[in-house]
Amino acid sequence: MPTLVMKFGGTSVATLDRIKRAAKRIGVEVARGYDVIVIVSAMSGKTNELVGWVEEVSPLFDAREYDAIVSSGENVTAGLMALTLQEMGVEARSWQGWQVPLLTTSAHAAARINEIPTDNLNGKFADGMRVAVVAGFQGISPEGRITTLGRGGSDTTAVAFAAAFKAERCDIYTDVDGVYTTDPRIEDKARKLDRIAYEEMLELASLGAKVLQTRSVELAMRYRVKLRVLSSFDEQDENSGTLVCAEEEIVESNVVAGVACQRDEAKMTLVSVADRPGIAAAIFVPLSEAGVNVDMIVQNISEDGRTDMTFSCPVDQVARAEKAMDEAKQSGEINFHDLIADTDVAKVSVVGIGMRSHAGVAAKMFEVLSNEGINIKVITTSEIKISVLVDRKYMELAVQALHDAFELDKAP
Repeated sequence: MPTLVMKFGGTSVATLDRIKRAAKRIGVEVARGYDVIVIVSAMSGKTNELVGWVEEVSPLFDAREYDAIVSSGENVTAGLMALTLQEMGVEARSWQGWQVPLLTTSAHAAARINEIPTDNLNGKFADGMRVAVVAGFQGISPEGRITTLGRGGSDTTAVAFAAAFKAERCDIYTDVDGVYTTDPRIEDKARKLDRIAYEEMLELASLGAKVLQTRSVELAMRYRVKLRVLSSFDEQDENSGTLVCAEEEIVESNVVAGVACQRDEAKMTLVSVADRPGIAAAIFVPLSEAGVNVDMIVQNISEDGRTDMTFSCPVDQVARAEKAMDEAKQSGEINFHDLIADTDVAKVSVVGIGMRSHAGVAAKMFEVLSNEGINIKVITTSEIKISVLVDRKYMELAVQALHDAFELDKAP
């Protein structure tokens, strides 16, 4: 029988009633002839509660025990879902990560998937099991310890299972009914996309769209897994949600597919750095070692052997970045006059595969922002993305103006 992967996030399984609703959706797919692998998250709020308990007991916790504790939320959901399906007359069984087994690296709390052997589940499907309910977010290390994949890891679990079992599709059920051209809370004319290319979804996910975890989209693109994002609260048909697929499966698309934004950004500038070979490494290696997630980087023109280096990072990593730079300066690795942190900026980006073959997108974006009186502090571009840093107070205005200018409320 063909295989379908269905993933239900925390809000979709937050209560027993919602678990029953999700189970009915699974039952529909079983009736259509699918063997179904269901990936479940912990019930909404449970993982935060478990993390809180860990931090209260042991602020400097053992990461191995952290994983053992926080992974238990998914185990509860998987068992409850399997029981609910059994009560409906569906042959179902729950599986924890180590039982599959989902083999991962040893990086506790941030493990990566190495392999998912298919023999165990396929053997049970051959024996008459119709639904395997798998606890998402977790696996087992080479040392035999429970590991977790990081927050949002159930999306990655689902895509990895779809790839391993060559599933026809991977359906991600969440509290939104698809991927929108921008955040509907900011722009009420935001339009739900019927289809979006992997590359576009990956950029949007990395630039602030919270619909899918970035790693899950990377996996889907690598293994060409068809992803469908849809709501667990609305009635569904074959056209529901948004399909994330290969570019060649999209007949027509706008030049710009969407506008993304990230509110909590910071702009940091090292003033008057010695301009010499290796200076970039001397700056960004310590930042990497300190766990600072650097994004946009701009180096100014050198004058008298000195230059300014600007980069952006999440605002909650500013203190870490300042400490790393101060230590590098004291050790003599780098020399600069000052470090200026602007913690009141936001990143706004336009994304679209159509930008590869259409000139003038950057010019139009900059003109729109200029007409609104919005000053651009930093610019970075890629083949299908243009990102700018602006004052945070202008973020919503920038998103709305760009959404209107590129006519994203209209279908192609």
